[in-house]
Amino acid sequence: MNPKVLLITPPFTQLNTPYPATAYLKGFLNTRSIQSYQCDLGIETILALFSSEGLKAVFQEIEASKLALSANGQRIYNLRDSYIQTIDQVIAFLQDKNVTLTHLICEGNYLPEADRFAQNEDLEWAFGTMGARDKAKHLSTLYLEDLSDLIKEAIDPHFGFSRYAERLGRSAATFDELETALLDPDSFIDKLLLSLLRKKIEFYEPTLVAFSVPFPGNLYSAFKCGQYIKKNFSEIKVVMGGGFANTELRSLTDPRVFNYLDFIMLDDGEAPLLNLIEYLEEKRSKVELKRTFAIENCEVAYLNGSTQPDFSQAETGTPDYTDLQLDAYLSVIEIVNPMHRLWSDGRWNKLTLAHGCYWSRCAFCDTSLDYIGRYEPISVKILCDRMEEMIRKTGQIGFHFVDEAAPPVLMRDLALEIIHRKLTVVWWTNIRFEKSFSFDLCLLLKESGCIAVSGGLEVASDRLLKLINKGVSVSQVAKVTDHFTRAGIMVHAYLMYGFPTQTAQETIDSLEVVRQLFEAGVVQSGFWHQFAMTAHSPIGLNPGQFNVKIENEKPGTFGNNDLIHSDPTGANHELFSEGLKKSLFNYMHEIGFELPLQDWFDFKVPRTTILPKYIQQTIDNAEYEPLKPHARIVWLGGIPIIRYYTRKKKNQTYEMAELSFPNKKQDLVIHLKHEEGNWLFAQISKISVSQSALTPFAELEKSFEAQTGEDFVLFWNNTAIKQLRENGLLML
Repeated sequence: MNPKVLLITPPFTQLNTPYPATAYLKGFLNTRSIQSYQCDLGIETILALFSSEGLKAVFQEIEASKLALSANGQRIYNLRDSYIQTIDQVIAFLQDKNVTLTHLICEGNYLPEADRFAQNEDLEWAFGTMGARDKAKHLSTLYLEDLSDLIKEAIDPHFGFSRYAERLGRSAATFDELETALLDPDSFIDKLLLSLLRKKIEFYEPTLVAFSVPFPGNLYSAFKCGQYIKKNFSEIKVVMGGGFANTELRSLTDPRVFNYLDFIMLDDGEAPLLNLIEYLEEKRSKVELKRTFAIENCEVAYLNGSTQPDFSQAETGTPDYTDLQLDAYLSVIEIVNPMHRLWSDGRWNKLTLAHGCYWSRCAFCDTSLDYIGRYEPISVKILCDRMEEMIRKTGQIGFHFVDEAAPPVLMRDLALEIIHRKLTVVWWTNIRFEKSFSFDLCLLLKESGCIAVSGGLEVASDRLLKLINKGVSVSQVAKVTDHFTRAGIMVHAYLMYGFPTQTAQETIDSLEVVRQLFEAGVVQSGFWHQFAMTAHSPIGLNPGQFNVKIENEKPGTFGNNDLIHSDPTGANHELFSEGLKKSLFNYMHEIGFELPLQDWFDFKVPRTTILPKYIQQTIDNAEYEPLKPHARIVWLGGIPIIRYYTRKKKNQTYEMAELSFPNKKQDLVIHLKHEEGNWLFAQISKISVSQSALTPFAELEKSFEAQTGEDFVLFWNNTAIKQLRENGLLML
């Protein structure tokens, strides 16, 4: 029997764009001519719930329950007719289907308002330069969040737009609590989800259903769906994989898990899934599965007898978004910040530049796991081929490269290939703030369509950055973020507090560094998270080296990743949480820079030891970078027009050349000596970005000095060349 695979992302991940795992796997299965389908039950459940019919059912459920509501919940319930009347139009607006609704929403009399709108005092200031449509998106988002608050209060306490029953999956050392929830009667949301699942199964008639579970917030729904399939479609096999399994379930021993699933797979899914399909087709034995858990003789068995190697990045195929309702996703604006909104606003095709992390040394990161530790880049030609194919199939030109840390050299080559092919794309990715990101490289990335980067500043302390082996310093981060910002690329910083041995003084100094980065305008967005120790990180594997003690030494029978630990020499990190987040929220809105750091906390904190202008002075005192003979020179502009003329000065006559470079805004005109102008005019076509090979600095130097007899370094630093350097002549 020919296999038919249904790949499912269970609720919930993102409202604005599909999580890419199923598209990756479908793209791979296409290369093996295996019939597969996919669906995002998260967005489909949201759309069924947030509809006029869905809300009618919600309000009827609340009425039947006779539940005593909070004042906010009662207000929303009292306005139920307004919500039912407006919901379909608001959803369509957030799907970019009826943008004229902008005017009604912004007038302030269309949407019913509850508690979420009380947080909206500065909206006019915030959207003064961003436009009415963004304002309407933000108001619509608040409207949905009000309804979400009611659903959590009166219908299902586990509900959340981007996660569901997350608490049940987070740090679940045993299966007990999750199974208790699974054995409870189906909730209102469960019934909605399972009715959608049934329709998918009846329509596609799969022989294998595969759930991708990237986060704890997808876990309960995956098991709930597995439970339903086992009960109602027992002939269908059920497998689960994804980020949660890869990190949490590597030492799984509880057999109860397999009352809901048949198999659980670890790490890259292509080879394990292919082997499982071959097993179900009776083409290989069960012991020859790859990185797969199953039940054997009432016990959990780890089956890894396959000799099938993992597929290279070049062999995995182009991610395929077929079957997903791409026009149904919602562009919401949760926070008034142009960088932060990239996560929730707009559709992004997802790709990776490389498998794993090229650095792979940070003490807090899961470097021992395959998805981090095995680094394998892909050729930019294959990447661009895939980008072009995805644009043709999806109609979307936006790309989010979801690498742990995109390699600078690969980013450079990708940018050159994009420009060489004359592609119009918009893209962003995750990076390390390393010194390779020169201003010239940032300009190249911008020219190719890069609009934003996100990277880990983490603890923002040189001692701690060295301790965690981040490979960057605070001053280096300041310079690199300045390069990106001056090039017109937005910067998001991941921030960490609570790393073992971090003192109260270091926490406050880190906050001061963050304050100065935002005040200098070189970081536009950020997010603080408290350090969590994981079992597969260097610090989790060797806690003694970091002066930290693990409290939960005994492994659990279900999830085993988060490690409870004590920090005998550090501060009470929990105390700082609220103040750090409150201050950052203000800094992202460009306010509060003048306030003393003490004002963000309701307890006494140390005075910062960071100099008041430390970040700005670091940026201003840029070190001289010597010219590198091997550096590649590239010209982003067009071919100039050259005109020769004679210049007279103090009875002296000089033969001159005028080069006029066409520019999108206005022509750039430079004047050089005749011989220099001749040489430059001849070189422009050779160093153009349209050329497949880039010219080294040393080659230009040799050519110039042979033709003119003059010093090339002096020529390179003259006023005319500096003008070109500011307008697209790059040294990479």
